[in-house]
Amino acid sequence: MSSRQDQLRQEQAAVDVRYARLDELRAQTRARLARVRRVGPSGSPQNRSERDAFATLYEDRLAQLEAVEQRLCFGRLDLTEGSVRYIGRLGLTDAEHTSLLTDWRAPAAQAFYRATSAQPDGVLRRRHLVTRGRVVTGLEDEVLDLAALVGDEGTVAADDALGGADRRGRADEVLDGLSGEGALLAALSTARTGRMGDIVATIQAEQDAIIRSDLAGALVVQGGPGTGKTAVALHRAAYLLYAHRRTLERSGVLVVGPSHTFLRYIDQVLPSLGETGVVTATVADLVPGVRATATEPDRVAEVKGRAVMATVLARAVRQRQRVPAEPVSVRVDGRVVTITPADVADAIHRARRTGKPHNLARVTFVRDMLARLAAQYVAQLGHAVPAEDRAEVVEELRSLREVRIALNLAWMPLTPQKLVGDLLTRPARLDAAARELSRADRALLLRDPEHGWTPADVPLLDEVAEMLGEDDQAARAQDAEDARRRAQDLEYARQVLSSSGSGRGLVSAELLADRFAEGGPLLTTAERAAGDRTWTYGHVVVDEAQELSAMAWRMLLRRCPTRSMTIVGDVAQTASPAGARAWAQTLDPVLRGSWRLAELTVNYRTPAEVARAAQRVARAADLPVSRLTSAREVADALVVTTVAAFDGQLVDAVTDALRVAGTGPDAADGEGGRVAVIAAPGRVADVARVLGASRLAGALGAGAGAHVLDAPLAVLAPRDTKGLEFDVVVLVEPGELEGTPGDLYVAMTRPTRRLHVLTTGPLPAGLAQSSQAT
Repeated sequence: MSSRQDQLRQEQAAVDVRYARLDELRAQTRARLARVRRVGPSGSPQNRSERDAFATLYEDRLAQLEAVEQRLCFGRLDLTEGSVRYIGRLGLTDAEHTSLLTDWRAPAAQAFYRATSAQPDGVLRRRHLVTRGRVVTGLEDEVLDLAALVGDEGTVAADDALGGADRRGRADEVLDGLSGEGALLAALSTARTGRMGDIVATIQAEQDAIIRSDLAGALVVQGGPGTGKTAVALHRAAYLLYAHRRTLERSGVLVVGPSHTFLRYIDQVLPSLGETGVVTATVADLVPGVRATATEPDRVAEVKGRAVMATVLARAVRQRQRVPAEPVSVRVDGRVVTITPADVADAIHRARRTGKPHNLARVTFVRDMLARLAAQYVAQLGHAVPAEDRAEVVEELRSLREVRIALNLAWMPLTPQKLVGDLLTRPARLDAAARELSRADRALLLRDPEHGWTPADVPLLDEVAEMLGEDDQAARAQDAEDARRRAQDLEYARQVLSSSGSGRGLVSAELLADRFAEGGPLLTTAERAAGDRTWTYGHVVVDEAQELSAMAWRMLLRRCPTRSMTIVGDVAQTASPAGARAWAQTLDPVLRGSWRLAELTVNYRTPAEVARAAQRVARAADLPVSRLTSAREVADALVVTTVAAFDGQLVDAVTDALRVAGTGPDAADGEGGRVAVIAAPGRVADVARVLGASRLAGALGAGAGAHVLDAPLAVLAPRDTKGLEFDVVVLVEPGELEGTPGDLYVAMTRPTRRLHVLTTGPLPAGLAQSSQAT
């Protein structure tokens, strides 16, 4: 049997070969990029376009090669036919095109995540490589076919291979069904950094099945806290881009998160998996030009989020198409033409029958009315008028101020901001449009004209933008021209690639044609999509999806007409009154049953003792708690302290939390973990004040802004922590969150090591049962 050191040396040599190839490819790509850049701004426009196209493609490739530095190679499969297959972040071949590294997303890598002793799938042994930088520090073997492996070099004991990794926290009944137990436990016990890490080396079978699920249709991933929903969704996005590159690359993938803090928290995951072109946004970001930074009470947002608001908005638009009460007479060159209510009513009816949006149908209305007025004018002349002269009459009528005013009053051109703004600030307009809402609900919606846009306004603005539309004549002509030029660019790209070896192996004709098609600065998919409200994506990932309102779902589905979506969330954690209490109730009205459900059942994040207490609290509040089994037992994971006043004890509790997390005000950047102090929204400012005046001020980052991710210590309200995790959480006065049990459930399930509860009064039902109370 080979010694552990011998096997470590063998694997180190194998990893060295793959990093050497990575370095070689980086050097080649840098050299090609440098050659292209040295050409300079000269030559014909076509030559410059070709140069820019290659430059951008090499930049993209170099970014991909740079992003996979950490844990490039993390696994090995020994197969029954005698071959060995290494698994890593991307595929690598040597100069002779022999495979060195299999991309984790490739079908050939699937057995690394799914093979079991019952179904080995041609695998004798699965080996996890534990690395630090480019150094192999440990090995962990799983023998799946022991009989076939007799006479081989044997296996390495997991404890020894991982350098004595602590197994005291194992939960046998759970971990016995997981692959790479040692590597998984090592990853789970690592200190948090303020950025989510990928799980590519430790994906479990139930997660892998979701990640590799079919592109078509909407997949709902339900799972309790700590089951890896977000990580699975992001790895699924990376997998789909790999498996369906041609389908998704031009339209892109959209990832929707609950906050900008959350988006920054996850922003390193996809690049580390070799994908840099995914668009990330919150719901409030999806209408270009609208900055939704104002706030409002939850009850107001709930009313705005109701599906009935689509009917209210449609009626508000229709009410801007009005028949005048009295005729309007206009003098034209000594003759009088009259805009009659009957003519306006008939022209409105004809325009509505076109089925076009308001602003497009207005073109039909105006043409109809001008033709009627021109007929009145011509009839007064007493002689026939040629068609070309009649057109001049129409244009003269169009230019008259009185005619323009009368027609605008009958059918006003509108913007979404104007219509929604008027509806929310003018009681008469709201009363007329919102018959389905109670008087109390209409009173809630009314606000001052100076009030800014809120996140709940954005789906309303998007809905109205669809109803209003824009004149698309120019857009149709541009689409036809773009199609013609696309065909020309594609043919030219094929010629370029056939006559030049500089891009062979890295560039397809389609990608090169895309670069040619860009006029001016080359824009990423994210940049193009950000400026186009009507952009549609090939796939949409929605995280914390349980928080979305019915109107928000309507907005998202407009951006994904194929309905190819990954929807992840936990209905037990719903905090928004407009959010989901059951997936079927929320999704059936918009997806009409065309969605499928997958569940994640293993909690990797939260220590078992904390998870059990959180579930007791959730069940006591009648929340729809998912089936959940914890993977880790951690000593002293739950501490409950009852104090006379929290101020004096708070600093001591947080100081101890920083110690447990291995961080603090004196720790160097990047050292140790992260601590969050979570309190009810009304108490956050007081908590921040107490800590800011203490010796812990240097460790503190306050507020919901992205900077809190970089601080060892953050003070946050429960909703600001959605999707995040911390080594230690100090929960202040949980009783103040009993009215919002979803928030309390979220707050309790953020820590990976310890939850310390500070209370001056009675504990919520469920939490009071803890035997650790002091």
